[in-house]
Amino acid sequence: MSQPPTPRGPVGYIVRIAGHLDAHWSAWFGNFTIKRESDGTTTLRGIVADQPELHGLLVKVRDLGVTLLSVEITEAPDA
Repeated sequence: MSQPPTPRGPVGYIVRIAGHLDAHWSAWFGNFTIKRESDGTTTLRGIVADQPELHGLLVKVRDLGVTLLSVEITEAPDA
């Protein structure tokens, strides 16, 4: 079974979580924008430099105690 290539360098991500986060969490999530969706979820959008930074973001989501719904790679930023 072949695996998809692992992204290297800066990559855009969309992270969806259950529930609405208040705007004051913006600073904690750094360069990620927070959007409260009409379906009751919150979308975080931003760019991470590498996999360790992505894992750090996911640790923050875990530490909040919210339900992680999805993590999606978006188009890579221009080099």
